[in-house]
Formats: sequence, C-alpha cells, structure tokens
Amino acid sequence: MAEYLASIFGTEKDKVNCSFYFKIGACRHGDRCSRLHNKPTFSQTIVLLNLYRNPQNTAQTADGSHCHVSDVEVQEHYDNFFEEVFTELQEKYGEIEEMNVCDNLGDHLVGNVYVKFRREEDAERAVAELNNRWFNGQAVHAELSPVTDFRESCCRQYEMGECTRGGFCNFMHLRPISRNLRRQLYGRGPRRRSPPRSHIGHRPRERNRRHSPDHRHGRF
Repeated sequence: MAEYLASIFGTEKDKVNCSFYFKIGACRHGDRCSRLHNKPTFSQTIVLLNLYRNPQNTAQTADGSHCHVSDVEVQEHYDNFFEEVFTELQEKYGEIEEMNVCDNLGDHLVGNVYVKFRREEDAERAVAELNNRWFNGQAVHAELSPVTDFRESCCRQYEMGECTRGGFCNFMHLRPISRNLRRQLYGRGPRRRSPPRSHIGHRPRERNRRHSPDHRHGRF
C-alpha cells in the first residue's frame, strides 16, 4: 500500500495531494483547493510571485486607455528584466542552474519568476532575505517551490504554438530570452555585469527617466 501511495504521489490519481501544485508550484484554486499543497521545507528552487510585469498587459496612457507597445520593445524590456534579476541573484546568493519567467495571465502564475539554484542552502538564504526587499516599487514575495523539473511544468502545446487556452492555461507558458542573452548568462567563461537599472533593494527607488517601455509605463 505504501509503495502504491508513493507511486501516485503528486499525480492526478492522488486524491489527497494537489498535482498542479506539485508540478508547477501554484494552483488556481489557492487556499480553496480541496487537495493539499505540500510546501517544501527545502528545495533548490524559489519562486518570486508576480514579479514580472509584461508592458503589453499593463501599458496605459494618462487617460487610462491602452498604449501600444511593440514586440521589439517588449523583448528588450524582458531581456533587461531577466538579466538584472539573474545577475543580482547569482552574485548575492550563489550559482543559478536555471531561471524561468511565466507569461501566463492567470492570477496564480502571472509574472512568476522561478529560480533554481545549484545548492539548496543558497535558495533558503535567498528566500529569507528577499522577503524583506522591494523591486520596482513592489514588495517581493518569495517562497521555496517544489518545482525542480520544468519539463513537467511547461505547456507542451504552447511550446509548439498550439495551446488553445492562451494566457489562462494552467501549465507554465515560459517566455524565452534572446539567444545572445542566453549565451551571455549560461555560456562558459566570466560574465560582465551590466550597469544596474532598477536594483532589488530595501525600498523603492526613483530613477532618472529614459525613453523606454519601463519609464513610459511607470515601472520605476
């Protein structure tokens, strides 16, 4: 019996533990879920909840109407965000094996940033310290995540361009970074840190305005 329960743990056959939380570290039902969300006490992976804000979803003019942001501007904005977060977390807490950002629209996944460290101790320290920090004017909410294999968390249909659920899919839609940035962050050899842009700090900071999607939409 024990072997059977262990074999179905975290699967759809498990009537006690939530399979969605086990696979993606989030559940659309939240605290109202009828199954258990077993939050890990140790893990290599942390999640920074709702940290990334896609300017195409949030861009508004002064009168509240939607402001068009091109795909090129969005990718530049995203690459800047990804590089800044990745670089600062790795320099402060330890080697990062993988970092992924959700481009879903559902409340439980929107803007979630998953960071898998090489060592569990680094992940634990990052969670403890980041929950006292601010990023771009919003408080950081960090927790350990059960996700270690993102192949099981991702929507395969989305990766093939065939997901019919769109942004409200319950599996991760991971936004890719540019090839050049991927080579820079994950390639061999030393990386050069880019000049800081928005800094994860103890309180929100005002920055000089530039002509970019960040400042046009009030990110800082």
